[in-house]
Amino acid sequence: MSSPNTPSTPPPPTPQERAVQEVLTCFDAYVRIREARDSLLSASRVGPREEERAFDDLQQAISRLRTAS
Repeated sequence: MSSPNTPSTPPPPTPQERAVQEVLTCFDAYVRIREARDSLLSASRVGPREEERAFDDLQQAISRLRTAS
């Protein structure tokens, strides 16, 4: 038995949980790229190619989530 002071390890994530995590990560990256696109600082701007790649990654992650469900 574990004592109340010992942290227990959480169970490994299910494939669906991993897919959800991937969607959230890709969405976060896409949002950051979209924000950088409109940045006032030219050094932090990104081009349409990076934005398109991030959007494609997000779409693929969503597809994997649908498959895992």
